[in-house]
Amino acid sequence: MDDPACDLRQLERTYAQFEQVNALVSGWEVVYRRELRPRLRRDRAMTLLDIGCGGGDLARQLLRWAARDGFSLRVLGIDADERAIHYAQAQPPRSGLSFRAALSGELLRGGERFDFIVSNHVLHHLTDAEVPELLRDCEGLCRGVTLHSDIERHPLAYAGFALLAAPLFRDSFILYDGTLSVRRSFREDELRRLAPAGWQVTRPFPFRLLLKHEAGRA
Repeated sequence: MDDPACDLRQLERTYAQFEQVNALVSGWEVVYRRELRPRLRRDRAMTLLDIGCGGGDLARQLLRWAARDGFSLRVLGIDADERAIHYAQAQPPRSGLSFRAALSGELLRGGERFDFIVSNHVLHHLTDAEVPELLRDCEGLCRGVTLHSDIERHPLAYAGFALLAAPLFRDSFILYDGTLSVRRSFREDELRRLAPAGWQVTRPFPFRLLLKHEAGRA
């Protein structure tokens, strides 16, 4: 997917399949109920930034869950890959949802601020030096809670995803890129060593890591 010369049809099919993949493996509905919903307010619309949004499936799902629960949420999805933003913007529009080709540092320099920041499967794309840089950007951008969710590297996670993805996700990059992502991802102790003070690493589900920061808390 990161190859600028990759097949565009397969790339867009991959974006389309992300919603199914995330429903199966990422556990975001539980994370939403535990971490985001208790912090939402009914007296004003709150803002959320989705970093590395890809095709926008998580941004759309969070907006749907918040609306279902009676909350108003404004969501901005950003991605460095303009192909992802083009795909996300081509989907049916939703009130309160927008997408932009941008990096977190650009938003920080522009003085933007958000109540929440999330990312899904972004950390394993970064080098050890880039992870703390992203986290510092998030500290400056977020006045509430930041949640980075990712795979935990483990042989069983690799084997399980390969067995699941092979028959379900065809004619896309899901199987190849998914297994590569497991190999690139962090173990809990590795991510804990990279995280600056004030960040908490937990394992909410088997083979999943959640890196959390709450503004104003040590």
